[in-house]
Amino acid sequence: MSHAYTLLLAEMGDEICRQVGGVYSQDYQNTATKWGICSVGKISHDFTVALKTLPAEDHQVVAVAARKLEDAQEFARKHNISKAYGSYEELARDPDVDVVYVGVIHPCHLNACKLFINAKKNVLCEKPLAMNAKEVKEILDSAKKNDVFLMEAAWTRFFPASVEIRKLLAEEYIGEVKMVRADFGVPLFHVPRSDQKDLGGGALLGLGISCLQFISMVYNREKPESIQASGICLETGVDESVAVILQYSKNRMAMFTCSAGVHLHGEAFIAGTNGIMEASYQGWHGNNSKCYVEEIRSVFKLWFDMNLIHMLQVLSPMWCPTALVVNEKVTQYPVPEPSLPLNFTYSTGMRYEAEEVRQCLLKGRRESPVMPHADSLLLAEIGDEIRQQLGVVYTQDFQ
Repeated sequence: MSHAYTLLLAEMGDEICRQVGGVYSQDYQNTATKWGICSVGKISHDFTVALKTLPAEDHQVVAVAARKLEDAQEFARKHNISKAYGSYEELARDPDVDVVYVGVIHPCHLNACKLFINAKKNVLCEKPLAMNAKEVKEILDSAKKNDVFLMEAAWTRFFPASVEIRKLLAEEYIGEVKMVRADFGVPLFHVPRSDQKDLGGGALLGLGISCLQFISMVYNREKPESIQASGICLETGVDESVAVILQYSKNRMAMFTCSAGVHLHGEAFIAGTNGIMEASYQGWHGNNSKCYVEEIRSVFKLWFDMNLIHMLQVLSPMWCPTALVVNEKVTQYPVPEPSLPLNFTYSTGMRYEAEEVRQCLLKGRRESPVMPHADSLLLAEIGDEIRQQLGVVYTQDFQ
């Protein structure tokens, strides 16, 4: 039994496993995670730039696909990617791809995810994972059946600042959490698809998902006991602005507002039974962010002094937190500078979710403990209830 023969048997076994979709965590050890990019839109551009901030020995983009070959080739030239495909099916068949980043618009998430999952590809899919809970279940069932990794790209949860928030909450730094509040508003209707129902337009799916995932993170994925939603809808049938109150067990609450029509502060607050924590994003309030924090604190000072409430505050554009202020001590968590211009604020922060994918693959996990499948389903179920109360119905809700 020569060494060469032993090596030959191992190589043959690797090829057989590859063809039948049998991948072990050891297959990722000491090799780069090889990414395929599905779609060549703005978010895919930013994600690819974010990957370049990570070590090349850990992350490599090896292929990109678009509906038109010319678009994929242009993207590949811009990002120095070796393979470009004119269809998503070709990307699904590429044997060199370990995991696919799905950056298509969310009405297309279901079909794209199932395509790659059925091809035994691991998947990181942009948020929201699907249009409704029924579609989310279909994607999750497919991932389980095919035994592949799947994660919804709730990028906020993987920022170092968010990691620190979870740590402080686990230590009961502010006691028992009693109230969570978040808001996210950005004028979007200059983007044609933002007000179109068939393209998944609306504030809740586009922006509110970031508020919901934050609240769910703070309350450890607990299902709310009641949901009360109010909003303003456009003539096209999508929601422009939404306000939601969530009631949890033990007299705990959360509320969020989102708007695709106006700017909101983009803050998140966590109130507990004792203590204060503040998170801020340096740059959102410019060089006067500390003054803004002091202004907010002064509003609540009388309440603090009278011991009527004990509040932990988290101030941040909650979708990409880059600094925490804890007991007046500011800790900065800057994201790396991009190698190319970005389309969205601090998009190099997507590097953290990409690294989470790699670490899960190295450990042989099929879902992330930070953004598990159950949380994706819960977010979709809450979203369905909110939309029902608003009267927002998509074509996918009838299918």
